[in-house]
Amino acid sequence: MIQLQNVSKSFKGNIAIQDLNLEVKKGEVLGLLGANGAGKSTTINMLLGFLNPDSGKVHVNAIDTSHNAQEARKCIGYIPENVNLYPYLSGLENLDYFCKLAGLKYSKNELENYLTDCGLESTAQTKKVSGYSKGMRQKVGIAIAYAKKAKVYLLDEPASGLDPLASNELSILLKKLASEGATILMASHDIFRVREVCNRIGILKNGVLVKELHSKDVSANELETLYLQFMQN
Repeated sequence: MIQLQNVSKSFKGNIAIQDLNLEVKKGEVLGLLGANGAGKSTTINMLLGFLNPDSGKVHVNAIDTSHNAQEARKCIGYIPENVNLYPYLSGLENLDYFCKLAGLKYSKNELENYLTDCGLESTAQTKKVSGYSKGMRQKVGIAIAYAKKAKVYLLDEPASGLDPLASNELSILLKKLASEGATILMASHDIFRVREVCNRIGILKNGVLVKELHSKDVSANELETLYLQFMQN
């Protein structure tokens, strides 16, 4: 469902991604770990079709994102680190608006259930987003992606601003989506969350995939040690 073949990308002569090969299958969650500037967001932006690779192929659901990005995005649910919402609308109204933009129509009760499933308390759902914390806005963003019922989910630091309980609820939701057949790529600094949620983990350093492993083969502490070794060398 997600496939990158020998992908490279540079900006003004600076290498962002170099010869990257990744594949994420249906029902699988892949976590990308890496420091700022490692290439995680660049990878996601190429999958979304916002950037084209200098070389190599990028496919989502067998669609080449360089040539048909709009079609590829129809099957993608995207959760960025900073969710942009309309501050003068409530969380419920924002969800309704973005769903309608995607051609989706839900009843008020269905919209409320999506927000509840994503951890936003019912008392907050009808309040203006201008009064929300970052974590609350993030929950609305997660609900927007969830309501799309996408085949592929791309997450860039999705737990940013979430408290431990909400972060755990996100983990449960991602596992549920994967069990229903979704393909998920999650970029994160959160070693524990990546180890908890993902089937496989890739470590990016300076645009190079320096390590790929199965989560079941390492503990969170072992993963942290391994990650720090690569970052320091």
